Amino acid sequence: MAIPVAVLGAGNFGTCLATLCAAENEVRLWARDPKLVEGILRTRKNPRYLTDAPIPEAVHPTSDLAAALRGAELVILAVPSQSLRGVAEAAAPHLAPGSIVVSAVKGIEVETGRTMSAVLREVLPSEWADRIVCLSGPSFASEIAARKPTVVTLACAEETYAISVQATLSCPWFRCYSQTDVLGVELGGALKNVIAIAVGIGDGQLQGHNSRAALMTRGLAEITRLGLKLGAEAQTFQGLSGMGDLVLTCTGDRSRNRQVGLALGRGQSLAAILDEMGEVAEGVETTRAVCRLAERIGVEMPIAEGVREVLDGRCTPAEAGQRLMQRQLRSESEDDGAA
Repeated sequence: MAIPVAVLGAGNFGTCLATLCAAENEVRLWARDPKLVEGILRTRKNPRYLTDAPIPEAVHPTSDLAAALRGAELVILAVPSQSLRGVAEAAAPHLAPGSIVVSAVKGIEVETGRTMSAVLREVLPSEWADRIVCLSGPSFASEIAARKPTVVTLACAEETYAISVQATLSCPWFRCYSQTDVLGVELGGALKNVIAIAVGIGDGQLQGHNSRAALMTRGLAEITRLGLKLGAEAQTFQGLSGMGDLVLTCTGDRSRNRQVGLALGRGQSLAAILDEMGEVAEGVETTRAVCRLAERIGVEMPIAEGVREVLDGRCTPAEAGQRLMQRQLRSESEDDGAA
């Protein structure tokens, strides 16, 4: 049954999700910039993101947030992680009663160390606390837009709501699984970006496939260790939002976080990389946020800390790699934070 859908954020992922939902629903796509909206209306393509993907007539772009949300039964947030709080605060008064809110945002809030669902629970009225669903998994927007097979996870503490979203989003090329470990799904989706930067740094230095495999494996161990400390479930990190997203983001050259790492490994400065990229690489701020969080709760994350030191210019990529290789030797089965 068709429902009114609002997608907040007209970047790559927001644009692709709006197009996906428009197959059977009326969709309002909100963009902050009126010029972007005008471009979509004029050409039925996004002039900045997924520029080759046609946008169906069932997608109605607007820069009016209240109009985008009016009567929407499903609200999908697809904005940068550090912008989520502000957008959610502005959206809260306009949410339709009974609507379901989906976070498609992968990151950790820098100032607070909170996950995206925690930010939403803090900002939105209390009646939405159980209706926040988190979407994560290996999903390049360009491949979804090209109708290439993609499989993701939808997590909600009240799984009924995840199942409802599952029925709306799933189609022959986009398959959704549901589950209840919201924290694990969010941490996997956010922290894999940090490890992707690390892998990119190694690949940029031509360190080889052995190094890549080691960073991915020990990176997953770091992610899992932090997750368990915070109360997530171990098996979640073996699934789509854990290992699945990690593999894609670390090895797929469409990954912005991998590209940041590659450029750092080749000697470029972070400022120059981000200026040239012109898009948000979530892993940069997530690295800083997760390192602060890990320090606060006493979890050792040497790969993430090495990435932070490189990002902050406190050591070179080569020095960061040497420090990891020269750490105290120990058993792989130890659960004390070793890399």
